[in-house]
Amino acid sequence: MNHANPHSTSATRLLHLAHFRRYLLGFFRTLNTGQTFDTTAKMSQLSKIAPNSPSRTSPSEIETAINNALEDLQNNTQDMKSALRPLQFVSAREIEVGHGRKAIVIFVPVPLLQGWHKIQQRLTRELEKKFSDRHVLIVASRRILPRPKRSNRSRNSQTQKRPRSRTLTAVHDNILTDLVYPVEIVGKRLRTKEDGSKLLKVVLDEKERGGVDYRLDTYSEVYKRLTGKTVNFEFPQTAASDY
Repeated sequence: MNHANPHSTSATRLLHLAHFRRYLLGFFRTLNTGQTFDTTAKMSQLSKIAPNSPSRTSPSEIETAINNALEDLQNNTQDMKSALRPLQFVSAREIEVGHGRKAIVIFVPVPLLQGWHKIQQRLTRELEKKFSDRHVLIVASRRILPRPKRSNRSRNSQTQKRPRSRTLTAVHDNILTDLVYPVEIVGKRLRTKEDGSKLLKVVLDEKERGGVDYRLDTYSEVYKRLTGKTVNFEFPQTAASDY
């Protein structure tokens, strides 16, 4: 009667395990490589999203749509091609503005804001054709720095000053300017209601009334969603009756 050699059986099992291990390593290596290729391909297709933005690797649906719309305009609109080429955005979001309407806010790097402004009027018209029933607004992506705290250790030493442009007041003022660009803000008035709540009234240049009066509710709602503050946008003749 033949008996199996226990040493031979163990060696066979070890050999099978080694083969299986090599198979698993190869499988996961292929899987990881595929994921890398997928990520690289996705990033190369999102050329209008800033490389350092988290949205570059995990864009939302609206961010992908904005990227594609900008690429389409850059590739197919001859008189916008050179101006659009260097422009990128950081993120984008949709905001409900009432009456079943939405606004799209595109947040752009501060250093590129001037480039966006150069073509903003034409660009927003083209984007609003692609995103019907939505107003498109461009706002610089600014970061608010907290007020520096004084500790016992630093009381007798000079603390690092916070740039004024990074204060809450400055950032909120700049958001106002960005929202209504290129319309000029000609006046502001802060009113305190009987219940203690505050209302900021922003007066816009009368010359632009016909071009933006239908967007005033959008400006107000977007500003409130971005800052938590209530604001009314109006024109001098309307504002005069309130003073």
